[in-house]
Amino acid sequence: MNILHIDSAITGDASVSRKLTADIVAKLKAGAPTATVAYRDLNEGVAAIDNAWFHAVRVVPENPSPDQQQLIDRADAYLQEVQDADVLVIGLPVYNFNLPAQLKNWLDQIARAGVTFRYTEAGPEGLLKGKRAIVGYASAGTPIGSEIDHASGYLRHMLAFLGITDVTFVAADRLAMDRDAGLARAQDVIDQIAA
Repeated sequence: MNILHIDSAITGDASVSRKLTADIVAKLKAGAPTATVAYRDLNEGVAAIDNAWFHAVRVVPENPSPDQQQLIDRADAYLQEVQDADVLVIGLPVYNFNLPAQLKNWLDQIARAGVTFRYTEAGPEGLLKGKRAIVGYASAGTPIGSEIDHASGYLRHMLAFLGITDVTFVAADRLAMDRDAGLARAQDVIDQIAA
């Protein structure tokens, strides 16, 4: 089993989502000791897609400039990590009712027509099938699945759009109201995760 461990929280060691993802990966490794883990901290910076990215990565020039090649190489590295993974463990801290910009940027980098999804007469088809995602969701006040939670539904939709429909959320939500209860709910789900 190949695990891709992705963190995106800006709060460093104080991050609950980082603790959740670490605990999830440890649980998976306990059940599959030979599993490999690739780690990506999106807080180190993921460029937003823009016109330069489009002309490098989507248009794919025959002779890319050095700057274009750098954009291509970075986008391809993100993509390869996902393609190589059997399980994605994704940290989802909720900021202002939504996911962090760096996580959105990463999704934009890997959502590539003809590579991770395609359009058919029946609609879009995700091409990253057979993968599993486990999401460590942390929020101070936003209840998961509520009308003010614009993070979990969007992430679930994007993963399904890419073909990843086996998605489990480990939610430590409403931490500002009752931290112990939120952490306990998350731990209950982690305890049930099988490798």
